[in-house]
Amino acid sequence: MANDNHNSPTAVTYARSLFELAQDGKLADEIGKDLAGIAEVLRTNPTFQAFLRDPGISRVERTRVIDDVLKPKVNPLLANFLGVLNAHGRLGLLEQIASAYSDLQDEASGKIEVDVTTAQKLSADELEQVRMKVSAALKKDAVIHQYVDESIIGGLVLRVEDKLIDASVRSQLETMKRQLLAARPR
Repeated sequence: MANDNHNSPTAVTYARSLFELAQDGKLADEIGKDLAGIAEVLRTNPTFQAFLRDPGISRVERTRVIDDVLKPKVNPLLANFLGVLNAHGRLGLLEQIASAYSDLQDEASGKIEVDVTTAQKLSADELEQVRMKVSAALKKDAVIHQYVDESIIGGLVLRVEDKLIDASVRSQLETMKRQLLAARPR
């Protein structure tokens, strides 16, 4: 489910190219793990992220750092890809590329990310029931992310890609209120 709404089109294009190369070499999972590791480093080390994004730092200097820090720890395909990103001034997109790559992996394996919002935290059994029903309805393996929002009163709200299914009590009460107000005599 390439999450195009969270990642720039350029990042998605780079991720798709890398994913296709990785699949051809049967390296998609290994590259995915390496990319996830780099993305985690970028999230936890804003200084390194700023270094990669800074246009004032020469490509030669970034190449030296990539060769010293990242290249020995990642698959050679990914190391070459990092070189291409650097050559095109796109290292600042690395975190988005990692996210888009992960989405492409999920899509290829038949997985789909689903956000479930409930008024109270669901038990593991209840969450598994929701996952099974959503998986059956979508004919994909749902990966559930649970959120709690007491303001929905009860029921649940599902977000799948760009679709929202609001089966909350709050939504039903608001609908009833609108219907009653519309039907009242004037």
